[in-house]
Amino acid sequence: MSAGMLSKVATGRESSFFAADMADFNTVISGRVKGARLLVIGGAGSIGSATIRQLVPFAPGALHVVDVNENGLAELVRDLRGGTAPFEVRDLKTLPLDFGSEILHRFLNSEAPYDYVFNFAALKHVRSEKDIFSVLQMINTNILKQARLLAWLGEKRTPVHYFAVSTDKAANPVNLMGATKKLMEHVLFRCAPKGGNWCVTTARFANVAFSDGSLLYSWIQRLAKGQPVVAPLDTRRFFVSAEESGQICLLAGLLGKDRHIHIPTLNEDEHLRDLREVAREFLLAKGYQPAEYENEQQAKENLARDVARGHYPLLLTALDTSGEKPYEEFAEEGDTVIDAGFSALRAIPYAAAESGDLAGLLEWFEEIVSRPELPVSKQEMVRQISLCLPEFRHIETGKKLDDRF
Repeated sequence: MSAGMLSKVATGRESSFFAADMADFNTVISGRVKGARLLVIGGAGSIGSATIRQLVPFAPGALHVVDVNENGLAELVRDLRGGTAPFEVRDLKTLPLDFGSEILHRFLNSEAPYDYVFNFAALKHVRSEKDIFSVLQMINTNILKQARLLAWLGEKRTPVHYFAVSTDKAANPVNLMGATKKLMEHVLFRCAPKGGNWCVTTARFANVAFSDGSLLYSWIQRLAKGQPVVAPLDTRRFFVSAEESGQICLLAGLLGKDRHIHIPTLNEDEHLRDLREVAREFLLAKGYQPAEYENEQQAKENLARDVARGHYPLLLTALDTSGEKPYEEFAEEGDTVIDAGFSALRAIPYAAAESGDLAGLLEWFEEIVSRPELPVSKQEMVRQISLCLPEFRHIETGKKLDDRF
């Protein structure tokens, strides 16, 4: 099954939701990217690589890609150079670096300033709040390293367009991943240099269909490994294709409003998909009739029998793990959503945190991360974040995603 067919299963769309904006702004995008110097952090991941594929046809002068995934970088280069379209980037560098490390700082000091910086590095799974060690890594990656990178770029005293990807889970956050991304938005807009021609933007958008590590990607893996497909009951999500994710980031990163959060104009009635139905459509597209189970052992035991009959087990689970809510949203109460000049994207002007000491919270994070002898618990982390983000309503059930496959 092609990537396009898979995307249609998740999104329900034949063509890109952002195609009109890409066509309308093609000339403007070309004028900004052609010959420009681009730095992409986390560029080997699903969204980062999708954005790079959108940027490369406009012939940037320099494309420097940073990611700790060395194999992912190698595949990205092979994919870019092996495509049918001409590859016209004069200066391509891929660097297997931690973007918060002093080695990256050294690299930035050795290079001429960048015109555009796109940051996709993140711990993006609700699964990552399973223990305090994973939570600390999430805070370090999503918040502290972001602030560090902004400070390093600011040392150049050169105007930069800086974009960092957020998530729909930052709106009314109920999990620590969403809360760290909401804090990232505050760091982004408060720590970035102000004045001059600095432009700082972000975007919240939907789940990327069949992206690496996602629930939908796991369905492909389960079929390949002869295991039941799993989906939670009573759970609805927005989806965008990989192509659409790159287009959102390109539009918001190059043309977005300074100090604004950009969101797609997907609407609940038309675009919010039930995961049970998406899983059923996936199996049908793969040539199987779904055989639904709510008992894990039965789903495993009956797999061979079901496959022989042209069926495939679909295990339906309760939505009872910590940090999960039944549906996602892009804006929350109190957000002002305005026209952003696009047909498929709108924007939320940044509003500073109403309460709490953000600087103090960041100092506490730095101390906890850098001093392993200091005791800290997940519960204390939730409490401290809630002081700064009163809208954070953490859902704690005592169950985690690692308890199921």
